[in-house]
Amino acid sequence: MVNDSEASNPPLTSFDAPNASALDAVSQALVECRRCPRLVEWRERVAEEKVARFSDDDYWGRPVPGFGDPGAAILIVGLAPAAHGANRTGRMFTGDRSGEFLFEAMEAVGLASQATATHAADGLTLTDAFVTSVVHCAPPANRPSPQERLACRHWVEAELDALEPKTILCLGAVSFSQIVRVLKDRGAPVSVPRPVFGHGIELPLGAGWPVVMASYHPSQHNTFTGRLTQPMLRAVLSRAIVLGSQ
Repeated sequence: MVNDSEASNPPLTSFDAPNASALDAVSQALVECRRCPRLVEWRERVAEEKVARFSDDDYWGRPVPGFGDPGAAILIVGLAPAAHGANRTGRMFTGDRSGEFLFEAMEAVGLASQATATHAADGLTLTDAFVTSVVHCAPPANRPSPQERLACRHWVEAELDALEPKTILCLGAVSFSQIVRVLKDRGAPVSVPRPVFGHGIELPLGAGWPVVMASYHPSQHNTFTGRLTQPMLRAVLSRAIVLGSQ
């Protein structure tokens, strides 16, 4: 777990060039970020106190970078790392039930090499997909504040620049709202009022811009209640593949 003496806030550097080197540069800077005091305190406290079932694990306890195929046409964007999931394992959507649900669907449509994601060295690879989130540190109660989302926006934009995806699949309303706002501020022709989130919606923005899609988040609340099922998520992912190939 990072200590206060180990890192200071990195400068908000511009990252360009759509390749693996650019993504590596983003990740290396991102994991040193201490920009949000509340999130820094929480992620590190969780990593220190742990929970009984993971008491023997060495928690990551730092910002979690995105991961996947550096040549991906599809960018999948969640909300934030889970306290005892990615904040423990150091890899997005890894080590919790949301990730299990997501990667089961991704494996079924050919975007992931396996349906399980238990730890960062479990052999999982992604094809034509990259997974990230709008906030890179685990937040208390899984609810980052608007100010924290704004502070973390730079990293999302850096990943966008490095990847240049053709399709962005947003998992949940907060992710959708954030991505639409980012693209609008960059000059994308987003309608006014802004589009309303809904599972399966598509927001084509025209030549030179990615198509924005939305899905319910694979949270336990959504999957246990049947609001989001495997067929529903697989259908959205399959559509993202089609759009990403165009």
